Amino acid sequence: MNRKDFFKKAFIGGSVLLFAPTVFTACTKASDILPSGGTGTIDLTSSAYASLKNVGGYAYNGNVIIIRSSTTNYIVLSSICTHQGCTVGYDSSVKKLVCPCHGAMYNTNGTVLQGPAQSSLTQYTATVTGTTLTIK
Repeated sequence: MNRKDFFKKAFIGGSVLLFAPTVFTACTKASDILPSGGTGTIDLTSSAYASLKNVGGYAYNGNVIIIRSSTTNYIVLSSICTHQGCTVGYDSSVKKLVCPCHGAMYNTNGTVLQGPAQSSLTQYTATVTGTTLTIK
C-alpha cells in the first residue's frame, strides 16, 4: 500500500468512527428510550423531580420529558427531536416543546407545529399510583 492509499483509508475510517455515534443517536427508536420491557417508574418524591410538584413543571428522565399538565395528569414524550436528534426543551408559558438546534416546535401531544421536523414525538402513557409515576 502506498502512502496516498494509506492516508485515504485512514481518513475514511477515522471519519466513520467520528460520526458513527451521532448517526446512531439521531436514529434512536422509541423502544430504546424506556428500559427493557417498555415500562419505567419514577419516584415523584425524589428531589430530582421536584419541579413536577407544580403544574407546568417538567423534568427529564433519560430520553423522555415529563410534564405536569394538571394536578392529576402528566404528559410523557420522547425528548429527542425527530429532525436531527437534539434534546427538546419545554416552554410552559406557551405549552410547546422547542428544539434549540433548528427551531422545530411540537405541542404537548408531540405533534409537529413547525418544521423542519416532519414526524411527531413519541408519546407515552403515564399513570400515578401513590407517589410513583409509571411510564409505558
